[in-house]
Amino acid sequence: MAASIATPAGLRKVPGRRGQGLTALLYLSPWLIGFSVFFAYPLIATVYFSFQRYDLFTLEPVGLLNYRYFWQDEAAWTSIRNTLWLVVVMVPLRVLFGLGVAQLVTKLKAGAGFFRTVFYLPSLVPLVAGTLGFVFLFNPGTGPVPAIMSALGLPSPDWFGDPAWSKPGLTLLALWSVGDLMVIFLAALLDVPKQLYEAAALDGAGPWQQFFHITLPVIRPVLMFAAVTGVIQTLQYFTQAMVAARVASGSTDSAGSVFTPGYPDQSTLTFPEWLFQQGFRDFAMGYACVLALILFAVSMVFTLILLRQFRGLGEEE
Repeated sequence: MAASIATPAGLRKVPGRRGQGLTALLYLSPWLIGFSVFFAYPLIATVYFSFQRYDLFTLEPVGLLNYRYFWQDEAAWTSIRNTLWLVVVMVPLRVLFGLGVAQLVTKLKAGAGFFRTVFYLPSLVPLVAGTLGFVFLFNPGTGPVPAIMSALGLPSPDWFGDPAWSKPGLTLLALWSVGDLMVIFLAALLDVPKQLYEAAALDGAGPWQQFFHITLPVIRPVLMFAAVTGVIQTLQYFTQAMVAARVASGSTDSAGSVFTPGYPDQSTLTFPEWLFQQGFRDFAMGYACVLALILFAVSMVFTLILLRQFRGLGEEE
């Protein structure tokens, strides 16, 4: 009878690199399928259609014609200026206002839960309903806000009917629904160790010194998250501008009515609105793909710049 010989653990058969690679691909397959179907293929198709004249029925290669037309499209450049205005003004104001409200709520000793709920509720209102209500509130003819301002002897501009005030009106709407940022900042502020404030107070640091040298460095990752997501959302700003312009202009969906976004005088025309107009109303799908690629590239550039800036602040500290 042959004696059985035990195989040492170190000499056991080890799967080859090919088997390990197949195992890794198996675990990664859900992500790879989702990435391919919902990102890679649409991106490649968008690049392909950007070189075509495509109206959902006919497909004709036109080379760089769509890209050359972009440089001559005045409405596109107007939408770019409006969108950049919103990014530069609306995003910082939302971050500062949300942080200020969160800081105020943390200092309240009584009724903090009530005020937290009051500030958060507007962010739960659907975008269309909230925009409708906001435009009616600021309507110069029937809205209560202009009436109150007039009673107090304050000037009451036509917020959504005057090109000079339309974008500030949209900014006020964004500040009204800042509750989502307020909750995020509130959680970050409550997570700052109190021992740091106590030690700083013993060293004679005042409230502002504590805020700039303790609070801001600790919540920097949350600030980065708020800034990056805010820029991306504002670059895709569509619903509020479209609804506000439609309501302020008195446009209806009756047969034969034509509404061009951007009322008044293209002051609320954003880049996504112009993309929508070209692709789904004028059926210039090839040119709309060019606009979509530009929006994607600009979003990536803004995100990389913000990430680099916040990373640089962290290294300096």
